[in-house]
Amino acid sequence: MSAPAPITPSPSGWNLDHSYARLPEMLHEHLEPTPVREPRMVVFNHVLAQSLGLNAAALAERAAIFAGNELPEGAAPLAQAYAGHQYGHFTGLGDGRAILLGEQLTPTEERYDVQLKGSGPTPFSRRGDGRAALGPMLREYIISEAMYALGIPTTRSLAVVTTGEKVFRQESLPGAVLTRIAASHIRVGTFEWAAAHGDRVALQALADYTLQRHYPELAATEAPYLALLESVMERQARLIAQWQCVGFIHGVMNTDNVALSGETIDYGPCAFMDAFDPATVFSSIDRNGRYAYGNQPQIAQWNLARLAEALLPLLHAEEKQAVEIANASIEGFKTTFERHWLAGMRAKLGLFNEEAEDRALIESLLTWMRDQKADFTNTFRSLNPVEAVPPNDPAFATWHEKWQARLKRQPQSVDEVQQRMRAHNPAVIPRNHKVEEALAAAQERGDLGVMQRLLEVLAKPYEEGAQQTEYRMPSGLAPGAYQTFCGT
Repeated sequence: MSAPAPITPSPSGWNLDHSYARLPEMLHEHLEPTPVREPRMVVFNHVLAQSLGLNAAALAERAAIFAGNELPEGAAPLAQAYAGHQYGHFTGLGDGRAILLGEQLTPTEERYDVQLKGSGPTPFSRRGDGRAALGPMLREYIISEAMYALGIPTTRSLAVVTTGEKVFRQESLPGAVLTRIAASHIRVGTFEWAAAHGDRVALQALADYTLQRHYPELAATEAPYLALLESVMERQARLIAQWQCVGFIHGVMNTDNVALSGETIDYGPCAFMDAFDPATVFSSIDRNGRYAYGNQPQIAQWNLARLAEALLPLLHAEEKQAVEIANASIEGFKTTFERHWLAGMRAKLGLFNEEAEDRALIESLLTWMRDQKADFTNTFRSLNPVEAVPPNDPAFATWHEKWQARLKRQPQSVDEVQQRMRAHNPAVIPRNHKVEEALAAAQERGDLGVMQRLLEVLAKPYEEGAQQTEYRMPSGLAPGAYQTFCGT
């Protein structure tokens, strides 16, 4: 990725570059967003705007920019091409309803994609309308900002605007456009696209670009493309472990939704688990549980194997040796994931050091939680190393005694243990019924206050007080009663 030419920021703070547009043409299509009838700002992320070097006060009233009716200074919009394995089946995809305006260069010299989602049809729309409904766009705004506050790598949401038009899914819904901010939108599916076309030049250009943009320290190594694969695997293992530690279920872990930056991307039928059960599925279209909570680590490994397949021509000139190299790398995912997951779970239990029996201690708690249908978030948050356990639950009392004994074998004080637990066990997550309550108020009554109050609480997930009380309660719905739906 060549260094950008000096850019003079606009009065609104736009400082857009277009390094992705300099990649081979097979990876993108240049086009402009389709204007909408009546753009109106619904929610604008002032804090994020300021961190990007944007003039938040000036842009918060410029709904036309975030609807695609006007282009920001220096924009050169394009739709990205990519493929993907959707529920295990390979297909050509691409940005069917999204357009990349450019890459904002921040005052701290970081680079972020600015993408409009729901901005109209593209050459990749596959007979779709290219639009988005208000509910799914607000859901992405809420969940992505909650993930950011939890400290989990994620794309973020800058704005949501309504379009004054209807979109038609199972019913007529108000249309909207979301502005998504990402470290990049390079996906496993982007590499699958280049590999499927047999274009080694484009594949290598994409790999070199990804190295320079996200892993510049690897570019000069002896085997940079293997290093790229292993570094992506490391980030994905850490990311999925973080999901597991907060009970997050992505819902649609197709290869086109795996970002090489290591960020969580594409909040469709996602949700957070209440009662702990590894088989938990929320997505209405995941009928066989492929992307259930307990399957997410294995699916991540499967997705990374597809990346390895795409990279084979770059791993070694001889295909057989390339396959051996790829297999050896991918086989290491489980160990890498286990390392990150154990580290996260140890922190949730206030453990500072490592012991061989820690996994058994963690698993026995999770087994109890599953059998009792205990709330995942509240169980961990309520654990107390000093309080006595009521004797009416012998199984939990036995576990608690083992946990206390484990804590005594480390030098840290009780106060240090409690501080560690408070920092790794959120008091508040986006409870599904509270998210639905906010979406219903916004869509049906135009009441944004419910969502704003939810966002305020979610911005400080590790704090606990009277304001948070109602947001900590589970929905009370029977397991399996709540479903989420894809926005397309």
